[in-house]
Parts: sequence; C-alpha cells; structure tokens
Amino acid sequence: MEAQFIFQTMMRHRKNLVKILENTPEPALGDIPEGFRNNIWWNISHILVVQQLLCYKLSGLPLNIPEDLVGMYSKGTFPGVLPDPAERTEVGRLLVDTVGKLEQDYNDGVFENYTAYKTSAGFVLSSTDEALQFNLYHEGLHLGTVLSLLKIVR
Repeated sequence: MEAQFIFQTMMRHRKNLVKILENTPEPALGDIPEGFRNNIWWNISHILVVQQLLCYKLSGLPLNIPEDLVGMYSKGTFPGVLPDPAERTEVGRLLVDTVGKLEQDYNDGVFENYTAYKTSAGFVLSSTDEALQFNLYHEGLHLGTVLSLLKIVR
C-alpha cells in the first residue's frame, strides 16, 4: 500500500474543509436542506471523528481529539447546536493536525494491533492499512456531501 499517497490526499481534503469552515457563514454551516439528514458542520466534524475511531480506537490506542466530539459526531448521531468560534477554530486545527499525527504514528509503527470491524458499507476492515484506505473513501463521500450542501445553502 502506498500510504504516502493516502496521507497527501487526506491532507488535501482536510485543507479544503478548513477553507470551507473559514469561509462559510455560521447559519449556512447549520442549514439542513430538504432531502438531507445533516449539515455542513456535522459532516466536517464527522470526518474528523471517524478517522480517529477507525485508525486509533480499533487499534487500541488513545484518540487525538476531545472525547465529547465522539459523542456528538460519530456514526448514528445527528446535528445539534452549532459551534462557537473557538470550537470551529479547534475543529479546523484538528482536521489538519490529526493527519500529520496519523502519518507520524503510522511511520513510527505504533499501529501494531487492530480489531476487525465491519463498516455500514459492508467492508470488513482487519488492519490499519485497510482502515486508511476505507477512511479515504469515507472522507470523499462526506466531502462530496459538503460540496453539495454548499451549493444549496449559499
């Protein structure tokens, strides 16, 4: 597996999401148009949380994000209140920092164990390498949703 390409692609996605967070007015971040179940803010935060769960939690390692984000943005949750400016800034920072940390940890060999996990898309992940590949797919799906939502709410 070419992990370097995955990290580069993930970082590019994440930087695009940070720009969206910085340039989208707060009301638009929270809009849920007809036909959608969530909003821009939830999708962006969900991306952050799922990467941590797939790569760190299933490897038996501590998460690099606040635990309260997991409760609010993991699979099966729904949008709640919009963040205050400090939370918005923190999620933007974490979007980028967690990719760098993930790449460093991967290169340092810290991912030794992995608990197999069946995704809601039907994929069975049995290693960190598979989690990285699936995560890129997952982030792409949610980035596409964010871009669709942007077209509608602007």
